[in-house]
Amino acid sequence: MCDGRCVYVSCSRWQAGTVVQGDILVNGQPVGPYMYRLSGFVHQDDLFVGSLTVHEHMYFMAKLRLDRRVGHRAVDQTIRDLLERVGLARCAGTRIGEAGDGKMLSGGEKKRLAFATELLTKPTLLFCDEPTTGLDSYGAQALVSTLQQLARRGTAIICTIHQPSSQLFSMFDQVMLLAEGRVAYAGRPHEALAFFARHGHACPPSYNPAEYLIGALATAPGYEQASQRAAHRLCDLFAVSEAAGQRDVLINLEVHMAESGDYRVTDEVQHLAGRPHWLHTTAWLTYRALLTVVRDPTVQYLRLLQKIAIALMAGLCFTGAIEPTQLGVQATQGLLFILISENTFTPMYAVLAVFPETFPLFMRETKNGLYHPSQYYVANVAAMLPGLVLEPLVFVLIAYWLAALRPTLYAFLVTAAAATLVMNVSTACGCFFSAAFNSLPLAMAYLVPFDYILMITSGVFIHLNTMPAATRWLPYISWMMYANEAMSIAQWEGVSNISK
Repeated sequence: MCDGRCVYVSCSRWQAGTVVQGDILVNGQPVGPYMYRLSGFVHQDDLFVGSLTVHEHMYFMAKLRLDRRVGHRAVDQTIRDLLERVGLARCAGTRIGEAGDGKMLSGGEKKRLAFATELLTKPTLLFCDEPTTGLDSYGAQALVSTLQQLARRGTAIICTIHQPSSQLFSMFDQVMLLAEGRVAYAGRPHEALAFFARHGHACPPSYNPAEYLIGALATAPGYEQASQRAAHRLCDLFAVSEAAGQRDVLINLEVHMAESGDYRVTDEVQHLAGRPHWLHTTAWLTYRALLTVVRDPTVQYLRLLQKIAIALMAGLCFTGAIEPTQLGVQATQGLLFILISENTFTPMYAVLAVFPETFPLFMRETKNGLYHPSQYYVANVAAMLPGLVLEPLVFVLIAYWLAALRPTLYAFLVTAAAATLVMNVSTACGCFFSAAFNSLPLAMAYLVPFDYILMITSGVFIHLNTMPAATRWLPYISWMMYANEAMSIAQWEGVSNISK
């Protein structure tokens, strides 16, 4: 329970893509990927999709972690049982929420939800990294009480805890005190005080036992060497104690049974189901992303209203200016550039925050083996696709006919298709910069110069044939140039006379 305890717990549970040097053995057998199926891990910080309800989150996790052949009723019953067990049954229909939301789960309720999520796979081992962090005394006690109930149901729970109260300390069945990677004590909490007292570290009557024991092993500022010698002495004393001897006997017995018998740790995972296939996981990721889009008005509704407002302003400003004259040519090309630029820069910058905001959750879920990065990308693009089609169509529909551009179905369809493709390509470009740079300011800093290249090479501000030979290739990477060419051809094809 001293420095390095979180690292110890994190290394004890195998995670996909994690490189840890050293050997970790269970019953004398090396730990491998099967540990992921045998164990659960509750992180110190709780990361969820805030737009989902408690039941939706649990159902989504069940579909990704359990056998896809498990029916809806069985999954629903499992979720109800787990929520009842962790005390979240009354919150099943409540959104998880994020900071700033009006109604959301409390810190203790989110921690309970994290426990329920890990219990979906009925783990034999449950690792908890400082589960009481951020909770008040009542919430911490209620959470540890829940851990006690889970332990009585047959789940072995290993957790680190941050500054436990005396009451919390006494609630644990076994405690282990670590000092610089060595075991200073391992056994029942009430016996720890007696062990330390026998070796000159008697806890005062009114002192918190946990704080005193941790303080006895901690390195005091200004007395580093003396503190380290005292901690090493306690570790040496425990290593030769009767309690340590009994522990070693049990460990040797377990190792001997593992080596001489047919038992293998991997035998315990044979009954577990296989992984869901690629399309199954991608479909559920898409469903979660769609719920997030629908329930967040800033993602869809406000952007649609913004498109309508800008289309009305652009259409009204160009009303009566679109004519087959010299001034009309300027007005037509100006409106076409607005149709292109509005569907280029707005969506490009709108998605810049998508990956930085969701990156911590994405990294955690991929490390836990829930899905592959390609599935995450496909699901998010699929969730954005309805908006990427609807927004440019509404924008072009209003601005095109309000400004009275060429009144043919062919010209309108070409313009609408070009605007839709421009918005989709721009969104993909924004996603690329968002994923390439985890920092939003850094992504914007690199994206702005790229935007200038797109504008300059669009063909609106300069005749492309007059560009220097060294930069004449740039227009071919600009989708604004292709869109401008397509829209211009649709507007002016067949026009043979332009008056002054």
